[in-house]
Amino acid sequence: MNYPETKTVDTVNTYFGVEVKDPYRWLEDDRSQETEAWVKSQNKTTFNYFGQIPFRNELKERLTSLWNYEKISAPFKEGNYTYFSKNDGLQNQDVYYRKSNNGNDEIFLDPNTFSKDGTISLGDLSFSKDGSILAYSISEGGSDWRKAIIMNVETKEIVEDTLIDLKFSPISWYKNEGFYYSSYDKPKGSELSAKTDQHKVYYHKLGTSQKEDTLIFGGKPEEKHRYIYGTVTEDDRYLVLTPRISTSGNKLYIKDLTVPNSKLITILDTTDSDTFVIENDGSKLFLVTNLNAPNKRIVSVDASNPTPENWVDVIPETEFVLSPTTGSGFFFANYMVDAISKVKQYNHQGELIRDIELPGLGTASGFSGKKEDAVLYYSFTNYFTPGSIYSLNPNNGETAPYWKPSIDFNSDNYESKQVFYASKDGTKIPMMITYKKGLELIGKNPTILYGYGGFNISLTPIFSITNAVWMEQGGVLAIPNLRGGGEYGRAWHNAGTQMKKQNVFDDFTAAGEYLIQNKYTSYDYLALRGGSNGGLLVGATITQRPDLAKVALPAVGVLDMLRYHTFTAGAGWAYDYGTSEQSKEMFEYLKGYSPVHNVKEDVNYPATLITTGDHDDRVVPAHSFKFAAELQSKQTGTNPTLIRIETNAGHGAGTPVSKTIDQYADIFGFTLYNMGFEVLPSKTNEKIKG
Repeated sequence: MNYPETKTVDTVNTYFGVEVKDPYRWLEDDRSQETEAWVKSQNKTTFNYFGQIPFRNELKERLTSLWNYEKISAPFKEGNYTYFSKNDGLQNQDVYYRKSNNGNDEIFLDPNTFSKDGTISLGDLSFSKDGSILAYSISEGGSDWRKAIIMNVETKEIVEDTLIDLKFSPISWYKNEGFYYSSYDKPKGSELSAKTDQHKVYYHKLGTSQKEDTLIFGGKPEEKHRYIYGTVTEDDRYLVLTPRISTSGNKLYIKDLTVPNSKLITILDTTDSDTFVIENDGSKLFLVTNLNAPNKRIVSVDASNPTPENWVDVIPETEFVLSPTTGSGFFFANYMVDAISKVKQYNHQGELIRDIELPGLGTASGFSGKKEDAVLYYSFTNYFTPGSIYSLNPNNGETAPYWKPSIDFNSDNYESKQVFYASKDGTKIPMMITYKKGLELIGKNPTILYGYGGFNISLTPIFSITNAVWMEQGGVLAIPNLRGGGEYGRAWHNAGTQMKKQNVFDDFTAAGEYLIQNKYTSYDYLALRGGSNGGLLVGATITQRPDLAKVALPAVGVLDMLRYHTFTAGAGWAYDYGTSEQSKEMFEYLKGYSPVHNVKEDVNYPATLITTGDHDDRVVPAHSFKFAAELQSKQTGTNPTLIRIETNAGHGAGTPVSKTIDQYADIFGFTLYNMGFEVLPSKTNEKIKG
């Protein structure tokens, strides 16, 4: 491969007396013409390479064909209308419809009209309490920065000036008078990469300018609250504030909105737990918490004296992780049993009403609504079953199919198998392996090993059109539940954080070795894939074990572990990672696995396709730029190292369907081509070159 030249600079950082070279620091400047020229030259090289993949267009055609089916959401009622979203198949963004009392459907809000190329996407919709006013947020080019637009529901007219600079923010109404939202001050320098670490909650009163909005919480220099959310209880009685210094752990305050000029009431003033108000009956609060309950529980307490010593268990902790929702005056306790959903319905006294009978083994979600809702909805899916929607009568437990997709994919031809394998230290790790029935274990099946392993995020079975296309080609999809995730509660999460982060990489490596040892695949047919924290996972794995897999696919990855906390909201990830400034021990640990700092000369790394977006202001693209430059300068052998940089795209949310299809045609094409396929595996039995 003839890669574009990437210049080096003499930048050096010193950490605890240790000098660390940073030769590609200049690529952090996302506003410079040099960086722009580098992006263009890298994309030119990458797309020239894609042009030689003989079946790239076939993959795009199949992705387009399979994607082209109607998708709808569960309905929800606001004011005089029932709303739902729908996508006819290949629309770049979902369209919101509404049904009036006379039963007629009409288009209510079409984000496809926001921009010609679909790169302006719809974020949250939030209706005033009587449903007459809507505040909705939009993202431009995939950025996490949002604008909020306020609309009269009846006339669809914009009723006041657009609010700007919302970020990581719900919009929560108080009556019909105004709403709470969160924002950072605009940073000095690039808004897509400069540090933002002082979150604030504001109240916007309808009919006033944003400049007049009231600061409710945040902004004190001595308190680095990087994420603060302000939400109002359904009965408009309490404002709930959840300040956080990191992605795990929060303080908790409430404010009685029925009392003029009331002060904040402290429930928790430390960030030692994840605790939230899930419901209230008057002054009786219901909290979901992992304080002294790593798998979570629901407790009740009176708002007049709400500190932990007064908490009373309503739904006690069990051996399984609890993810509860509320609707129709009930709690729905969604438990993860080895990453599979089990759902129980309870009343507010903590009495079990019933077990919800689900359609099969997989992931159920939903079960939420207002107290007065007579019908609730939930979705069900797994790795080979497209998501369907079901209705539930919470009073008698009757459930019925509400919507099932009509898709050109036969789920009956596929199956999933859950296995448990031993990691390096002997810990048993679950992994779901999905494939066509009749799979032969001959070691030559193209396999994607996908992982995440961080931030208390759980990977549960869910259908994906892109994964379906992969499996149609005879591909195996293997997804382990690595430590660092939330599948087994707080202890499982903490076992993959900071000085224990290596556990996650070991779990992932052991998953690959299991697949090879059991002849699902072999080195020549194994690809490693992950995004964001999963991009770090792939980057760290290939720098530690370049012999494990033929292909590596790190997407929007956190790859410079010494500097991640200096960009945008990255400092908020310190609970999981620690920082290079925290201590000498932490610096040395991070440097020991940071992908950018561990690419070595004279090593044959896997064929690597790095993907990122030029508007990613969560994990800035400089991570990917620097990793690509390191690999291109040091790679030995003939495996290509390419970077695909999507323009007008961010971390992933809101990406237009057309861009997503193009991207996966490139990813799967690159993967199969570098596994030695000259035609798609589904097209011939003579699969391998030579």
